[in-house]
Amino acid sequence: MSASLVWFRNDLRLADNPALHAACATGGKVALLYILDERAGAASRWWLHHSLAALGADIVARGGTLLLRRGDPARIIPALAAELGVSAVHAARAHEPFWRETDRALDAALKPLNIGLHRHLSTALFAPERITTKAGGLFGVYTPFSKACFAAGVPEMLLPAPKVIHGLEVASDRLEDWALLPAKPDWAGGMRAEWTPGEAGALARLETFLAGPVQLYAEARNLPAQPGTAKLSPHVHFGEISPRLVWHRAAASGQGQGVQTFLKELLWREFSLHLLWQHPEIRRSPIRPEFVRFPWADNAAALRAWQRGRTGIPIVDAGMRELWQTGWMHNRVRMICASFLVKHLLIPWQAGEAWFWDTLVDADEAANGASWQWVAGCGADAAPYFRIFNPVLQGLKFDPEGAYVRRFVPELAKLPAACIHTPWETDPAILAHAGVKLGGNYPRPVIDLATGRERALAAYQTLKDA
Repeated sequence: MSASLVWFRNDLRLADNPALHAACATGGKVALLYILDERAGAASRWWLHHSLAALGADIVARGGTLLLRRGDPARIIPALAAELGVSAVHAARAHEPFWRETDRALDAALKPLNIGLHRHLSTALFAPERITTKAGGLFGVYTPFSKACFAAGVPEMLLPAPKVIHGLEVASDRLEDWALLPAKPDWAGGMRAEWTPGEAGALARLETFLAGPVQLYAEARNLPAQPGTAKLSPHVHFGEISPRLVWHRAAASGQGQGVQTFLKELLWREFSLHLLWQHPEIRRSPIRPEFVRFPWADNAAALRAWQRGRTGIPIVDAGMRELWQTGWMHNRVRMICASFLVKHLLIPWQAGEAWFWDTLVDADEAANGASWQWVAGCGADAAPYFRIFNPVLQGLKFDPEGAYVRRFVPELAKLPAACIHTPWETDPAILAHAGVKLGGNYPRPVIDLATGRERALAAYQTLKDA
């Protein structure tokens, strides 16, 4: 009976893992391997450490061992497969250009050894070529794409976790030696308080969401002060829970409009993967080529103020501080913060994407790139550039009592709700009574909002004139 090798990537789970299931179904011994993705940002590396620790413990409980290596997969895997007498390598199918190129190199390296590389649909609901237009092409607009997904249907077959794993043991790196956790100063306290990485944590998060918040999801998902979102994105990104399992558990919960809205949000993730498949440079190059000529500003001080939540615009600062503290930001506030950066400050969207890549625990190549391009107006199915969020109006609408701002911008906590989103317009006596000193413990706005809006529209006009 031949042995197999399972190469884990963004599928760090045992349940509904097609690559693992296929390998274990042979009845032979299985080598379970993870190779470090060196491109991960700091927050993602923190999450990865704990996710691998959880996966390793789950594997040991079933009789196997998780092997850890770092380096080039196209060199490591063929050598390991030959050493262990492996006849097949199983992995999740990748959408990311880096991994697609790696897979091609790995396949070429395995063929002379007569070892097959088998890639399985594991990190998405549909294979990239599965959802097409009537003409057979790929979609560039979300709404018809989502309708096609609903019409196609998500297969309901969910694969059980193996009860026993007949593991193959070989020399492995020690997880601690990878130094994925922050050295001093330890900036991960807020993330430890917020998250439980791993498959068990993912299932618990899903069950909590479906037990209550999903009922009000259609409205509450826009209110950052309320626990109205699933907060499953990092778990799904690392593959601690399969998108297929999330889809079917949600669909079966019978929660009406909230579930339907949630399923459509899952399809936004799917659409981002669809776009990445078509546009491999989505993190770096605008999909709409005319935006290469956009007259962006070079303002390092403003970028730094935005990164640290010191722009003087309370809802923006609250979002950026939530990100810094917890490794996550509410989706509505992500749009507000991104719009402020690329439109009011005219800072290139790639700078924002890079900061999110380093600080988000759910930093995802497809979703991060596609979402920033959507806000910047240069992507597929993007919001038009002249749609400029007014952060004050957004704060008043979605955080009317200022509870979200009070949580993450505590120096403004004693301000009345009527003025917490506009401290620069507030009576000095009210500011003094609340302990707020503009330009002191809280900054003045880095830009006048009306001025920033007009400057953004003028910059956009240069593209139209060209």
